[in-house]
Amino acid sequence: MKLKVYEIFYSIQGETTTAGFPSLFIRLAGCNLNCSWCDTVKAKDGGREMDVEDIIDEVNRNKPFHHVTLTGGEPLIQDGALHLLQRLSEEGYTTQVETNGTVLYGTIPDNVRIVTDVKTPSSGEAGSFRDENISHLSKNDEVKFVIAMMEDYEFAKSFVKDKLKNSEAVINFSPASGMMEPWVLANLIIKDKLPVRLNIQLHKIAKFA
Repeated sequence: MKLKVYEIFYSIQGETTTAGFPSLFIRLAGCNLNCSWCDTVKAKDGGREMDVEDIIDEVNRNKPFHHVTLTGGEPLIQDGALHLLQRLSEEGYTTQVETNGTVLYGTIPDNVRIVTDVKTPSSGEAGSFRDENISHLSKNDEVKFVIAMMEDYEFAKSFVKDKLKNSEAVINFSPASGMMEPWVLANLIIKDKLPVRLNIQLHKIAKFA
């Protein structure tokens, strides 16, 4: 089974609760959304076709490390992504997948951490998330909202209160770089006493890849 891979690289995880930890990133090419502030537009096209077992071989050649991040683009739109996640689990890697929530999660291996980026109004793709996926989220999974303006904040706040009120997933509010000051978002979270993390993108502060 083949996948279109944009790049494979080793770096530091930049956000959510794994921020600061080293990870091997497998970035798949292609996406089914067109977010206005996308920071990985380059990954929408191009890439090279690789067999799943060839990807596993390349991952194994980069040892020693323990954490793998499957990202995109939107990795789950490729049929082989689930097989790759299964193989990474079989190889003993702690694995997380970064997804926009537009593809159903039902067959993602249970030991894979799901990090969902629910699109807010400023992205131009609000409403794209599949609500059915909420039931598949556990305390090991995370949900992220990128906040660029007050409309995004109100959208995310309502989503948390209405749809995630019974979820054990970790919830992250992330200020959009150059559009929402972190201290402004922090004060909003404090004022409204929301059960969410302020998620600062470490890679944009420390300026690593």
